[in-house]
Amino acid sequence: MLRTAFLAAAKSPRLRGATERSTLARPVVRRFVAGEQPDDALAVARALIADRLVSLDYLGENTRDRPQADETTDAYLALLYRLGAEDLAGRVEVSVKLSALGAALSGDGFSVALDNAAKICAAAAEVGTTVTVDMEDHTTTDATLDTVRALRADWPATGAVLQAHLRRTEADCVSLSGLGSRVRLCKGAYDEPSSVAFRDRAEVSDSYRRCLRVLMSGSGYPMVATHDPVLIGLAAELAEAHAREFEFQMLYGIRPEAQRALAAAGHRVRVYVPYGSAWFPYFMRRLGERPANLTFFLRALASHH
Repeated sequence: MLRTAFLAAAKSPRLRGATERSTLARPVVRRFVAGEQPDDALAVARALIADRLVSLDYLGENTRDRPQADETTDAYLALLYRLGAEDLAGRVEVSVKLSALGAALSGDGFSVALDNAAKICAAAAEVGTTVTVDMEDHTTTDATLDTVRALRADWPATGAVLQAHLRRTEADCVSLSGLGSRVRLCKGAYDEPSSVAFRDRAEVSDSYRRCLRVLMSGSGYPMVATHDPVLIGLAAELAEAHAREFEFQMLYGIRPEAQRALAAAGHRVRVYVPYGSAWFPYFMRRLGERPANLTFFLRALASHH
């Protein structure tokens, strides 16, 4: 119920405007968001790559006009060329949302997004890194996976994201577990109807286990995106049993001590680092995922009074 409320709040333009203007909220947001400028994101990335890998996400989604989609694309291109120039591309990739690149535009939105994503993939390949295409709500799943498949024709290392809370995902894992396929498996952060998604936490975890077994027994490269200690342990066991290379992926600001411990134990760990001024929807999803995040937010706000 709390999660649903936060996800609904993420769609409120009025609440978004008030929160983004709040001087009290900004220091708290910085726990989960690197900052608003590329320099902020790169500073965080430089600190993290001492023992971990990084995926940078320039925040934005549901872009409604073509100039904004092109502006987002240009921001990614500039970021990638900086990664190359500053010798960071070997340890830092980028994540993109297709709705930020134009997929939500009326008419040929996904065609626009594919063109823009292709520019980003080409720039990433040029500087020596990769791109992962984020997944959004269930209504875009087929189009997003079709876009990833199209991108892989020229850039086979393009990563896909699958959400374990969707009922279809185990089958998607089977189709995407082939040789060289990079797949980020997460639980899912969107409020989906029970007709397409598991609503119970235990059912979502069970689905994650089934999907993880499929990916670990396949020929691809699993990217295990979870903060759940039980699922982390299972992933390590399955990877050892199948002699599978893989990586853990965790969110910036969440369980950093666990991230460092996994890296120290010899695991490959990638931190998902978002930045940009359009942070409100992302931040609301993080608060809705775990009560501990909300508790932290309220305590931090009180400390800034």
